[in-house]
Amino acid sequence: MAYQTFQQEYLQIPLVTRAYTTACVLTTAAVQLELITPFQLYFNPDLILRNYQVWRLITNFLFFGPVGFNFLFNMIFLYRYCRMLEEGSFRGRTGDFVFMFLFGGLLMTIFGTFVSLVFLGQAFTIMLVYIWSRRNPNVRMNFFGLLNFQAPFLPWVLMGFSLLLGNSIIIDLLGIAVGHVYFFLEDVFPNLPGGGRWLKTPSIIKMLFDTPDDDANYNPLPEDRPGGFAWGEGPPNLGG
Repeated sequence: MAYQTFQQEYLQIPLVTRAYTTACVLTTAAVQLELITPFQLYFNPDLILRNYQVWRLITNFLFFGPVGFNFLFNMIFLYRYCRMLEEGSFRGRTGDFVFMFLFGGLLMTIFGTFVSLVFLGQAFTIMLVYIWSRRNPNVRMNFFGLLNFQAPFLPWVLMGFSLLLGNSIIIDLLGIAVGHVYFFLEDVFPNLPGGGRWLKTPSIIKMLFDTPDDDANYNPLPEDRPGGFAWGEGPPNLGG
């Protein structure tokens, strides 16, 4: 019974969110079990170009370090904001969501080459958070019961939290920068005088991922409801 309930809940997770978070968890599990090592996963342009180890273009986005606070923190935010984007502003546009993944991953790979970053998963998570926060500017947030702020400040709050933990903020800045580039090209520039839509999802991606059927019983996520999050009297608490 418990397994069937878990399976049902798991299959209700939207496709892209389910695939990405599962890949991250399985990659971490494989490292913990010593089936593979982080040295086989990290981003290394020389090994990719000279030794044709092209899997590193993907695996560097899947490993968030050993199981611990940092891993759990990243997984919670990755799952939460990836799913809210996929079921919110990208609902019915899975192809566009996949294209956003590819665009963001490509930019991070290019930038990561110049700043010598070996794992880009955390930056990718910050990118997702940034895009969601800019598309939901009126949502009130609460961080560990200490700070109340509007959603667009969330990526900067996370960067400050990372700084307090003694981590480098370069990877957070990279995620924010890539998220801003996507948000500007997709949401801002097309609405400016003389602007246009530069990011167009290839038709083959739309054909592979988009589903025309719409669920009449769909219950929208809080970000789609009038007034933002339906969290009762208080704002959403990000600290669990």
